[in-house]
Amino acid sequence: MSKTKINRSILLLTILFFWNTGGVRSQLYPDSVYSDRPTLIHRLEIGGRPGYIIPTNKFLRGENEQSRPIRYAFSSHLKYAFQFHPDSRTGQIYRGAYQGIGFAYYNFENSREIGNPKAAYLFQGATLAEITPRLSFDYEWNFGLSTGWNPYDYDKNPYNGMVGSKVNAYMNVNFYFRYLLSRYFDLIYGVTFTHFSNGNTKFPNAGLNATDIKAGITYNINRQVNYLSQGLPGYTSLIRDFPRHISYDVVLFGSWRRKGVVFDGEPMASPDKYTVLGFNINPMYNLGYKLRVGASLDGVYDSSANIYTENYIISYGDPNPGYTFYKPAANKQLALGLSARAEYVMPYFDVGVGIGANLLHGGGDLKGFYQILALKIKVTRHSFIHIGYNLQNFDTPNYLMLGLGLRLNNQHPRH
Repeated sequence: MSKTKINRSILLLTILFFWNTGGVRSQLYPDSVYSDRPTLIHRLEIGGRPGYIIPTNKFLRGENEQSRPIRYAFSSHLKYAFQFHPDSRTGQIYRGAYQGIGFAYYNFENSREIGNPKAAYLFQGATLAEITPRLSFDYEWNFGLSTGWNPYDYDKNPYNGMVGSKVNAYMNVNFYFRYLLSRYFDLIYGVTFTHFSNGNTKFPNAGLNATDIKAGITYNINRQVNYLSQGLPGYTSLIRDFPRHISYDVVLFGSWRRKGVVFDGEPMASPDKYTVLGFNINPMYNLGYKLRVGASLDGVYDSSANIYTENYIISYGDPNPGYTFYKPAANKQLALGLSARAEYVMPYFDVGVGIGANLLHGGGDLKGFYQILALKIKVTRHSFIHIGYNLQNFDTPNYLMLGLGLRLNNQHPRH
């Protein structure tokens, strides 16, 4: 099957999945007074984001083929989303919550060396504040993959020390105003922050960061009423008291990574790929519908930890044999840590952050603090897909955390 047909099939299945979530109508509308209203509001959005590229590496600052800074970018976005009706229980708990799938096309000042990436991503947002019946202040996060990069190549693209892979993760967070122009159309405008990275799966991985201005139009396909209005006809609160409780998440994850060392004062990249395996055990206190806090016991085996190389004695005129990288004993690559965790809970997705330190470790690369950013995609009531990223000492990219999770003692009310 061709790549184009596969992409079309994935897109069709994704849209059908989101569309068919309307099948939970009986759970969201237990009261017959709401039976004539749609459970979900479907919408399409088109927008543009002119942006400024943050000069975080020398390639962007001007050490490139054109010998000038790369500062500006522009992206076009097409998105589909569904939103819970404001009269439903879910709509009342998670005011203005929506989620969907988006597609973007990026254009950079220096497309010959960087490329023109295309991104496909999941997103979710909600209302932070209702300013007037027609104006709200909202947030949204985007997470997906981008392709079409022109990566570093010693012969064809030697200056691009920023991107080493044709496929990179796409992450974005934005805060914006939504103004209701009519029953069907909304105007949106705000600011965003974007990060592209391959998660240390390939070198180089300096990444690209940009801040953008967001503007667009949303078409609400089947919106019946102004979802910011108060005192809707027949309005009755459907929110139940939340049972505070402790749940337990158990996550097993794995990934691969590249690693470099500093040798004789110069950074040197290993040609090998290294395996990372780990687990998290998270007791979490559920404070309410949207927040849980707790701790995590974090174990990891990082086969790149504390690798090293040695110099060679080379006779004049002999070819350089390269450098061999060595692994230390296994106990130098194992660590057990403890971290504090907090999670923002929404329908379908949980976004979590953590900060911790290794208590038992083999020294060297495993010393210091680590930070975790994680997205949990709910599969069933008691299971989820885990996509996370680990940083060291707040600035050094460490490794991806791709895995599966099990949630025990989940007493979160069904919607």
